[in-house]
Amino acid sequence: MREILDALDRAGQPGICLCGSARAQSRSSLREVGAGVLGTRIARLVAASPAWRTWATSVDFDTRAARALEPAEHLIAFNGQASAQFRRARRERFDSISLVAANSHMRNVVRQHARAYRRYPFERSWATRMVKRNLLEYAQADRIYVASRYTWESFREEGFAEDSLVHLPLTPDPRYEAQREPTMPSDAFEIVYVGSLTVHKGVPLLIEAFGRLAHTDMRLVLVGGWATRGMRRHVEAACARDPRITVSPGDPLPHLRRARLCVHAAYEDGFAYAPAEALACGVPVIVSEDTGMKELISASRPGAIVPTGDVDALTEAIGAAYRGEILNG
Repeated sequence: MREILDALDRAGQPGICLCGSARAQSRSSLREVGAGVLGTRIARLVAASPAWRTWATSVDFDTRAARALEPAEHLIAFNGQASAQFRRARRERFDSISLVAANSHMRNVVRQHARAYRRYPFERSWATRMVKRNLLEYAQADRIYVASRYTWESFREEGFAEDSLVHLPLTPDPRYEAQREPTMPSDAFEIVYVGSLTVHKGVPLLIEAFGRLAHTDMRLVLVGGWATRGMRRHVEAACARDPRITVSPGDPLPHLRRARLCVHAAYEDGFAYAPAEALACGVPVIVSEDTGMKELISASRPGAIVPTGDVDALTEAIGAAYRGEILNG
């Protein structure tokens, strides 16, 4: 959202942004569309189901945003929460309606999540209840913005014409940068993961690969939080079994300043800001084939791309980084 607003500012294009919460923002163009009572109640009732919870909060926001929509020429909305806004914009005869695809095509998301949850079946995917809604939005949109070649190709494979897809490049916040006077690294080889602690983000896979490496000076820091009891139990058990693993929610930047490596072994991620932020800080990254930002890895931005879901390949890549070998994409 911030990248879109910055692009509009650079183009001198006025706009109004409807968002879930504007309290922490300073832009005068932001209008808060808070959660409705019904949506909040439904989300609480289905709290144990990521799929139903995601559906309930998405539909509630979309409904309220559509009501708050003001006359304009163009509408840009995010996938999964755009259907009602699109209908309103069509009735109001907007010149165009566009969709931002935060993930690859939803059919690909469901396939990749299924792979993850077959291997680690202690949590369920949020995507299963969102397919029909996303497919409808794809069909309604005049154009679809995608942040990576990975996402682009997923839509092309589903038959979308090239002229319906627009590349929207994403860049880390300027605060993520290599330090002129680097922080002295700790004696430990610190590996950082940043993001939600979920199965489809590859967290259990990373824990499994890390556990195969017995180096006593190696540490794994999981910067994020879980959303299900199943993941909480899994991560807490891993921490109890291996004291080298810790969970540390909050600002990832201090951890990236000390890190020797960032790992993002997601089963699907349309872009993945976290490893892009690590690269901006000068930290090598290991990512999966199904991570959009993999195209950022180059000779000047060291890293490795491993087959999705392959614990052996992930273990070997982490071991190679520990041994100080040069990682090339």
